[in-house]
Amino acid sequence: MTAAALLAAALLAGVYVGATWRCRSPWPLARAAAWLAGVATAAVAVAGPLAVHGDLRAHMAGHLLLGMVAPLLLVLGTPVTLALRALPTPAARRLSRLLRTAALRWLTDPLVAVPLNAAGLWVLYGTGLHAGTAHAPGLTALVSAHLLVSGYLATAAVLAVDPAPHRRGVGVRAGALAAGAAAHDVLAKVLYAHPPAGVAGAEDGARLMYDGGTVVTLVTAALLWRRWYTGREAVRAAAQPAVVASEAA
Repeated sequence: MTAAALLAAALLAGVYVGATWRCRSPWPLARAAAWLAGVATAAVAVAGPLAVHGDLRAHMAGHLLLGMVAPLLLVLGTPVTLALRALPTPAARRLSRLLRTAALRWLTDPLVAVPLNAAGLWVLYGTGLHAGTAHAPGLTALVSAHLLVSGYLATAAVLAVDPAPHRRGVGVRAGALAAGAAAHDVLAKVLYAHPPAGVAGAEDGARLMYDGGTVVTLVTAALLWRRWYTGREAVRAAAQPAVVASEAA
């Protein structure tokens, strides 16, 4: 599991860096740094905390890193935008058509992606599935992949920094983020009040889930607000010359 995770991380980092070299315009260093940091965070989570079984504190640390922090960093790397700029024109057009398919329109809708992410956590911790990963490497790999992919889709749907076929308004995206945070917090409280049997550090793990999830959610909310505010100011600045010209006339 650890070797496979490290190999996947190296592949994701290498493909991204290679795409920046092929990009038709200079690629922002901050975006590349965010992607590489996200890949590193995911690798650390899988090789570190998530590799520890029987301790909810370690597992929650892994959940926060793999399911929340890494997806946020990866989304800020805007990989779809990079792919559209780096691919040859025919391939970029095929990717654009793929993004408009019904399945991806559905998965990238925040009213779908955020609930799916939250529901996956309730299934993981509310059905005993978490305990079943202790002696099933294949199941552990599937759970890890779900945490990363569902976290990425939910974060991407909320922040909408990449081209997407189903871009909801900022109010809907903010509401989806708030609802997802509420589901996450309620689950943490349930785990604190009714800790899973046979695990150590259940109460500390539940507190870590609650506090850590709140921090990442607040950061995501701040980024969403910043994008909304700068976008509004850009529209206002673009409209100002037209207003001045009409008044002069």
